[in-house]
Amino acid sequence: MTSPYQVFVAALPDVCPADPHRMVFTADAGGRCEVFTWDARARRARQVTDSPAGTAHRAIDADGYVWWFEEDATERGRWWFRHFDGGPRLPGLPGAPAGRPSGLAVTAGGTVAAAVATGRRTAVLMGRRGRAPREVLSTTGPCRLGGVTPDGTLIALASSAEDAAAVTVVEPGGRVVATLPGPAMPVAAMAGPVTPGPGRPGARVWCQGFSPRAGHRELLLVRDLGYRYALATWTPAGGLRTHQWFTCDTEISARWYPDTREVLVRQDRHGRSLLHRVDLDGRRHAVVPTPPGSVLDAAPRDDGAVDYLWTDTAHPPVPHATDGIALPPPGPSVVVPGRHTDLWTPVGEGRVHTLLSLPEPAGRTTPPAAVFLIHGGPADHDRDAYDATVHSLVASGYAVVRVNYRGSTGYGPGWRRAFPAGVGHTQVEDLAAVRADLVSRGLVAGDASALWGVSWGAYLVLLALGTHPGLWRAGVAVKPVADWVAAHRSTTPALRALDVRLFGGTPDEVPERYARSSPLSCAAAVTAPLLVVGAVHDTKCPPGQIRTYLAALAAADVPHEAMWLDTGHDGYDGATHVAVLRRSLRFLRDRLPEPAPSAPGRPPAPAGGPRSR
Repeated sequence: MTSPYQVFVAALPDVCPADPHRMVFTADAGGRCEVFTWDARARRARQVTDSPAGTAHRAIDADGYVWWFEEDATERGRWWFRHFDGGPRLPGLPGAPAGRPSGLAVTAGGTVAAAVATGRRTAVLMGRRGRAPREVLSTTGPCRLGGVTPDGTLIALASSAEDAAAVTVVEPGGRVVATLPGPAMPVAAMAGPVTPGPGRPGARVWCQGFSPRAGHRELLLVRDLGYRYALATWTPAGGLRTHQWFTCDTEISARWYPDTREVLVRQDRHGRSLLHRVDLDGRRHAVVPTPPGSVLDAAPRDDGAVDYLWTDTAHPPVPHATDGIALPPPGPSVVVPGRHTDLWTPVGEGRVHTLLSLPEPAGRTTPPAAVFLIHGGPADHDRDAYDATVHSLVASGYAVVRVNYRGSTGYGPGWRRAFPAGVGHTQVEDLAAVRADLVSRGLVAGDASALWGVSWGAYLVLLALGTHPGLWRAGVAVKPVADWVAAHRSTTPALRALDVRLFGGTPDEVPERYARSSPLSCAAAVTAPLLVVGAVHDTKCPPGQIRTYLAALAAADVPHEAMWLDTGHDGYDGATHVAVLRRSLRFLRDRLPEPAPSAPGRPPAPAGGPRSR
C-alpha cells in the first residue's frame, strides 16, 4: 500500500459504496504523500494528485468520484474532485471559504456535507457536488463533521469529547435537533491538587457516525463511563441509549457494518489492538482474529468480512482483506533489526508500559546508548507498530525507548486522567523512572540517554531537560510547545480548548499553572545540548513562542542548534521529514557514545510520520 518509509499516517483505502472494487488511498509519490485510485479487478493503481506540499485527505463517493483536499504550506485549502476513471479536475464546493479540512461526507443521493475551519470559526456547508454550497451554521468553537444520515436530513457535529455538547445533531436548515452531553461535572472536581488534568469521569462522548443503511437515522457513539468504555446509540425517536452489556477497559473506536445493526469495535489495549464484532440487537459479541500487534485501521464489508491494516514494531503496515478482494499492495518487505520487547515500571498509580527496541549485539560488551522517542498527544500512545524513526535508530546502533506515560491512551480512563504532579511534570517523572529501571537492569547505558519528541512529545523533551538537567545527555525537540502562554494565545481554537481542560483555566485565570509547566520557565537550567526544530507556518505550535525559547537558551549560554522548516505543523512532503531525521541523527552521533557497528538491513534515511500535539 505504501513505502515503508512513509511520511503520513497509514490507513486503509476508502471504498466506493456502490462498487467495492473501486478504492482510493494515499501512498508515496516521489517522497510526497499523494492520492491514488486502486482498481481491484484490474489490480491497477493510478495517481490522482500531484501537489507540491503533498495530499492526505481523500474520499470516494457512490458515483465513483474521487475527492481530495488540496492545501498550501499554511495548511489552508479547498476540496476538489474528478471521476475514478479520469476526466477534468473540478472544484468540489465552489465558493466555499479556504481553510483547514474538518470532515467531508457524500450521501448516496449526492448530497455533500463538509466542515471547514477558518481562523476561529468552523463553517458547516451543504450542497451538491460541483455546485456552490450553502452554510448550514457557523461555530465559534472547534468541531468536525461527525457524519450525515443516508437521506441527508441530519448532520452530526463533533466537538471535544469533554464538552457539554460533545455531539450536536442539526438539520440542513440549521435547526439543532439534539445535543449529546455526558453528566455535568465541575472541572475543579476532576483530579489532583495541581491541575485538573484531561477528561471528566463519565462525561466524555465520541461521535462515530450515522448508520449507512438506507432509511435509518441512528448515530453511533462511544461513552466514557468513568471506569470503562461503552457503545451508545442515538435516534430522533428513542434518544440516547448506552449499551452497557458490552464494555471495554481501554479506549475503543467503532464503525457500523453496512447492512446490519452490527458494529466493528477496535480496542487499543496496552500498545496493541483487538477487534470485536458486536451485535446490538442480539446483545452478542465476538473477537475478530488478528495477529498480535496493532491494527491501525479496520473496516467491515457488506458480506461481513473485514479489511484491516496490521503492523508490529518489526514489520511495516500490511493490508488484509478477509473476503478476498485485492487491496493495494504493501511497499517493499523490510524487517526492523534487533530485539523488540516490553517493560513495566512501577509508578504511583500503577505501572508504566514501555516498548523497548534493542540493537543487535554485534560484538557489544556494554549496554547501548538509548534514545527515548516520546509520543505526542498527550491523548495518544505508542503502539507495537512500525515506526521508520525507530527503524533508523535501531539500525544505527541505538536502543529505542517508547514510554506510554501517565496521560496516554490505551490503559484505561484512570491512567489517562492521572496528572498528580501537574501537566508535563507527571510525564517527565515517568520518563525518569523508566530510564532508572532500564539502567538498573543493565539494558541501556547509564550515562548516555537522549530525548527525541515531536509536538507534545517535543514539549516534554524541553521540560525534562529543564527540570532534570543532569539526567539526559542530549535532546531533539521538533515543533514543540516551548512557552505555554504564548502558544495558548496564538494556537488553534481546538488546542486552546485543550489547554483550558489540561490546566483548569486560561493563562489569565491560572497563570501559576502555565508558568510551572512551561519550558520557558526553566530554559536557563538546561545543560544538555539541544536541537530545536520549528516550522514557520505552524498554527499548532507557533514559531513565535519557539523563537522566544531559543532566545532564552542563548541568553543563558545553553548549547543548542535551531532548524527551521518552511512548512506547517503537519506535512506530507517526505524530503522535509528526511532532512529533520538526518539532522537529528548527526546531532545525536556527535553527543552520544559511538554506537556499535550496525546490523545488516539498515534502511536509507526514512521519515517519521507527523504526530499531533
